[in-house]
Amino acid sequence: MDKEVKPYKKEELGKKDQVALMFNNISPKYDLLNHLLSLGIDIQWRKKAIKLLKSSNPKTILDVATGTGDFAIQSLTLNPSKVTGVDISDGMLDIGRAKIRKKNLEQIITLQHGDSENLQFDDNNFDAVIVAFGVRNFEHLENGLANMHRVLKKGGKVIILEFSKPTMFPFKQLYNFYFKSILPIIGNVISKDNSAYTYLPESVQAFPEGSKFMTILSKTGFNQTECIPLTFGICSIYTGIK
Repeated sequence: MDKEVKPYKKEELGKKDQVALMFNNISPKYDLLNHLLSLGIDIQWRKKAIKLLKSSNPKTILDVATGTGDFAIQSLTLNPSKVTGVDISDGMLDIGRAKIRKKNLEQIITLQHGDSENLQFDDNNFDAVIVAFGVRNFEHLENGLANMHRVLKKGGKVIILEFSKPTMFPFKQLYNFYFKSILPIIGNVISKDNSAYTYLPESVQAFPEGSKFMTILSKTGFNQTECIPLTFGICSIYTGIK
């Protein structure tokens, strides 16, 4: 993955610190923009991804790069006993915690500050690890995936939801126009961050999707890797077993 793709071109901070700063900046409008810019399809993507864990019946789930906690909340359809979410953005976590309090879910879901590439959990700790739209923001992709593998129990499953690039004509052309020309304008106006929604298409462009990403998953220890494209390839679900 191209480590030079960062939100703020003129900042000297490393990618990890820039990503934390970016999400702190856009956190008040993040949920609104997520649903607006994806036309609400992101909600269906999360549902489909979580359903892939149903047969595993995980009781302990780690949601990496949890953001405002939507994926963690969606995972409750699996009836787990404990869901832990980690994120490097305190702004996102604050909104996630407020959401969880409002839904009276504090007994099941805990959100905490944490670095995805240096997870502060014991080895073989979780039945499942999930990530939605987070891995492309890792400063060192393989480190993050290796850490997720480490904290997963033997036989446990990883579910990764991430943007990808459609290839079918004319959807590819329409998507590229929307993603590169329309989305940044809407994102900038609503979030008041001139870089965040320019960084989004740039980071998706740089991300090693499809078979390339499955190769990296295998390299970091995951077996039985699979890629499931969604909505003409705008998004993909990646799965793997420890």
